[in-house]
Amino acid sequence: MAQMNLLQAINNALDIAMAEDDSTLCFGEDVGHFGGVFRATSGLQEKYGKARCFNTPLVEQGIIGFANGLAAQGSRPIAEIQFADYIFPAFDQIVNESAKFRYRSGNQFNVGRMTIRTPYGGGIAGGLYHSQSPEAYFAHTPGLKVVVPRNPYQAKGLLLASIRDDNPVIFFEPKRLYRASVGEVPEDDYQLPIGKAEVVTQGTDISLLAWGAQMEMIEKAAEMAAADGISCEIIDLRSILPWDVETVANSVMKTGRLLISHEAPITAGFAGEIAATIQGECFLHLESPIERVCGVDTPYPLSLEREHMADHLKIYEAIKRSVNF
Repeated sequence: MAQMNLLQAINNALDIAMAEDDSTLCFGEDVGHFGGVFRATSGLQEKYGKARCFNTPLVEQGIIGFANGLAAQGSRPIAEIQFADYIFPAFDQIVNESAKFRYRSGNQFNVGRMTIRTPYGGGIAGGLYHSQSPEAYFAHTPGLKVVVPRNPYQAKGLLLASIRDDNPVIFFEPKRLYRASVGEVPEDDYQLPIGKAEVVTQGTDISLLAWGAQMEMIEKAAEMAAADGISCEIIDLRSILPWDVETVANSVMKTGRLLISHEAPITAGFAGEIAATIQGECFLHLESPIERVCGVDTPYPLSLEREHMADHLKIYEAIKRSVNF
């Protein structure tokens, strides 16, 4: 296996997907010769030509509308939205067109071969227009899949699975980890299942659940809790639509406690959906209220970014609060 950072793993997955299928196209703002603002598409235009990896105008609604049209005609488009904060002009195309294409036709036509890649989240001093985590908006939309990897190995396997899935997939990439997260990644082709959570660490006292870059935070908090004799079970949700109710519920029935953490603001964040579902599934097994450690209900700040983020210290305090309830 090779050592790759998260960006290299994504680039490797795109290379494999484009090599196996001539109908696979990669496009977005600055993704061509420039290789994207984070260089995730570096070298793809040189290898596959300008007809298959190319720049688009600065028009997100047009990028996704174009992707819908390509997918409807049998191509396999991989559209990049340069920052997740910029995805909102394309919201109508994604929610009203991509998600409903198959349903409205009675399965006569679909755009299932479409993948939307976009970097999300904070931690890079990007301020309010380059730090948002909008996954919950799309989790409310039947017809989509929403996937969030936490490291290079997960990124490659989940991205290849997303590209080959027969449903439109939004693939949120934790940009804070693009170069910070490095690990062993098979150079060969492989996929990881969408909709299946991973139990990263077994534990007995409390279940900790997160996805994407927030996994690093709960792992740090779990180390601090371990020094206090608290055994944490750590779960990476990996995809939030669909999400793996069974794995989370089984964990909570074992530990009796659940803490959910995400970067997005707490109000109407996806942690609320998880908490409501697990409360229904595991009510008689819960030893304490389900904890949510999330972003603050404010626009994402620049100078107060550290205070805004749901960091390991906030999670550690919530773990103790839950265990000592």
